[in-house]
Amino acid sequence: MLMKYPLKKPFSLAVEEVVKLIQTNTVEGISHHEAEKRGRAYGPNSYKTQKQKSLWLILLLQFKSPIVYLLIVGAAVSLYFKDILETTAILAVILINALIGFFMEFQARSSMNALKKMDVILAKVIRGGKSRSIPSEQLVPGDLIPLEAGDIIPADGRLVAVNRLQCDESSLTGESLPSDKTIAALKADTVVGDQHNMVFKGTSVINGNGKMVITGIAANTQLGTITSLVESSADTSTPLDKKLNRLTRKLIWITLVMTAIFAVTGFIQGKALLTIIETSIALAVAAIPEGLPIVATIALSYGMLLMARRNAVVKNLSAVETLGSTGVILTDKTGTLTENKIHADTLAFPDETIKVQVEKNHLNFPDGAVKLSAENFDKLLLAGILCNDAVVETEDKSAKQALFSGDPVEVALIQMAIAAGLDTRALIKQYVRVAEVPFSSEIMMMGTLHQIPSGYFVAAKGSVENLLEKCTKLQSGALIKKLDSESRKAILLKSEKMAAGGLRVLAFAYRMGEGFDTHNYLNELVYIGMAGFLDPPRLDIKGAILSCRKAGIKVVMITGDHPQTALNIARKVGLIDEGDDAVITGKELPQTELLTKAWRQRILETAVFARASPKQKLEIADVFQKAGSIVAMTGDGVNDAPALKKADVGIAMGIRGTQVAKETASIILKDDSFTSIAQAVAHGREIFQNIQKFVVYLVSCNLSEIFIVTILGVAIPGATLLPLQILFLNMVTDIFPALALGLGTGDKTVMLRPPRAPEKNIITNKKWLIIALYSASITSAVVIAVVYCKEVLHSDDRICNNIAFITLTFAQLFHVFNMSSDGEGFINNEITRNKWVWIAMLICSGLTIMVFAVPGMRLVLGLSVLSFTLWAVATVASLLPLLVFQAVKAVQKMKSRRG
Repeated sequence: MLMKYPLKKPFSLAVEEVVKLIQTNTVEGISHHEAEKRGRAYGPNSYKTQKQKSLWLILLLQFKSPIVYLLIVGAAVSLYFKDILETTAILAVILINALIGFFMEFQARSSMNALKKMDVILAKVIRGGKSRSIPSEQLVPGDLIPLEAGDIIPADGRLVAVNRLQCDESSLTGESLPSDKTIAALKADTVVGDQHNMVFKGTSVINGNGKMVITGIAANTQLGTITSLVESSADTSTPLDKKLNRLTRKLIWITLVMTAIFAVTGFIQGKALLTIIETSIALAVAAIPEGLPIVATIALSYGMLLMARRNAVVKNLSAVETLGSTGVILTDKTGTLTENKIHADTLAFPDETIKVQVEKNHLNFPDGAVKLSAENFDKLLLAGILCNDAVVETEDKSAKQALFSGDPVEVALIQMAIAAGLDTRALIKQYVRVAEVPFSSEIMMMGTLHQIPSGYFVAAKGSVENLLEKCTKLQSGALIKKLDSESRKAILLKSEKMAAGGLRVLAFAYRMGEGFDTHNYLNELVYIGMAGFLDPPRLDIKGAILSCRKAGIKVVMITGDHPQTALNIARKVGLIDEGDDAVITGKELPQTELLTKAWRQRILETAVFARASPKQKLEIADVFQKAGSIVAMTGDGVNDAPALKKADVGIAMGIRGTQVAKETASIILKDDSFTSIAQAVAHGREIFQNIQKFVVYLVSCNLSEIFIVTILGVAIPGATLLPLQILFLNMVTDIFPALALGLGTGDKTVMLRPPRAPEKNIITNKKWLIIALYSASITSAVVIAVVYCKEVLHSDDRICNNIAFITLTFAQLFHVFNMSSDGEGFINNEITRNKWVWIAMLICSGLTIMVFAVPGMRLVLGLSVLSFTLWAVATVASLLPLLVFQAVKAVQKMKSRRG
């Protein structure tokens, strides 16, 4: 019989059947010879990691833009006509933009190779009956692996022996509580989070010991499946990229129309072909907003630096703006909304129920201390200390805090006892443990027998139902009463209510006296009470979620945890209202191809998803994206990686996050705080407002250049702006003011408005109308100045060209003040308060004066020394657009006040 690999659903098979199918032995494992043979047949226990882009590819991708393509064409045309200066200037623009983008991405690129690091571990293996340690990549299907507390699971495997074995699978399933392991076969439809007879690569053993037979290596592991999902999740163009590209295409069409008008008019007028070609080149240069990619890159880079100061490390520039347009945040529960630490939350005794909190090693009672059940409380703490295998590892004297290892629930019991003022070490020494019944899935409880001067003391804890079967009495304050059927029903009902509230419930019991049967002491116990445990929400979460909800952002929890636990946390953090119990579990969620319109709508309306698999997280993200939302995904586990990549912006936790999540995400939170996400969203919105302002500024300036070249080319050809003059304007007097707008502080009310509709362009129809008016006013000012000089001052064509250049230069500089919000005044607004605007004005004015003052520069740009009168005419004309629009704004403000 040939070995079967990979095995289908090994969790549904009995141990004997798995051993037979994979041809191994539960005592001796496989032989060395067989291991070598299988290694050649199935390959190493490793998988392809995400391939990082090469430095050359990063550099080449900086040139992937329609604007850059147009600039390259313009440079080629200039070179054809042997205009070396213009060719050099255009190529310099392209190179500067590429270098800025390259160095920012190179600096932000992650140097981590996370998946490979997860593989570089030594694994213990039994081959030929002997135990040895080998690199995990040399493991093969059928290998027998011994497991102990602290081990990292090196491959997927079917358990063949367990002894109180517990594994931490939170990074894979999202379940914060440890998984108790068994060897019994399970149903064929059991989900990963409930496959308690399996262990999975990349998870860890936290308690007990056992043995596993490897049933999956490399790509045939759960971790390998997730890796393939990450690889198959295609990167998509960012909303900003798409909008800038659409804008560029519009400008190209406008240029083609204007060029056609000019060419036809020129031919009719009998103009020389060379003049028509040179003016057409000028039109092309005027249409291309050369500064747009540079300013966008620098503005986003500046945003990246500011976000880093706010604990959000951005790995790629576009994520800064994308986060600002986010309409949906998909978040994990464990470690993101919660602390990923198990705390005692509720103590339920026969006579009263109390809430407890452990804060800074002090036990607090939010609703009042124990009144009727002091004896129950003391006994529960004692039983929790004695029936416990958690240990204090070290003492951190600087922090004055003990470090624990063991089951998180048992650690929580020790912490509660210490916070209550008990000396746990002294009590453990005083109550000498002489016997133990370890926890198992069969009896669902644990018991310990202790020697004391008066005889023996039994401590027990376990599931409420199972432990009650061993109890005959109950502690009621200072009295011990008979445990009757009514009391049992009341206790079970209370435990069900606690579980429905999202708590993990354990019952406690004890017995003390003499003459114990040391082999069968878990009977005739005295019931003490129950403790409900919770992974509590982070303290700063509620305000952050409220901020997101006010901003119109839907926050959705997707977790591998129990539905009731998920709902309880969701209510506590303000994700859903108190009466809301809508939750979708992974088991009931249909596959993507079976999703009906009704199901898609239900998904869009639901805020809590429980028991979700990694693949389902990916599918949920896809549903929201197809509904038109910009999706941000937060997470820290391996299971989050595919959705982190699929989302428009992936956000990984920096402290608790696995390396896989950090590598996949585009933003990493240094403090793991959801609050930092809200701050980052606000800053992203501010950045988009700034981008919108400088795009409006640049496009209105460029359109005015197109109109001016066309009008002057038809009416006064000798006064038409030269291509190099336009390039100077675009690179100097456009870029610096636009950059200053990109570095502004933005609107402080950004988080009080809903997110932008993702399908909306950067420039809406209303903005296009405003841009047209801006461009018309600037064009009119330049034409008026040229006509005045031509007809009144009788200047020649060269002087008229210079007047057009100066007027347009300063009209564009003054135009930056038109970018202020309508609600603010002319003197005091976000533009005048922006120090970068004033610096830009000084730089641009200085550079303009310099090109006239330096003879060599005058010659290159075709400029002349002008009289004071001509400078005065150009300056006055350049102020006209600003004065006109500020007057219009003032009138509108007066009308709105009267209204």
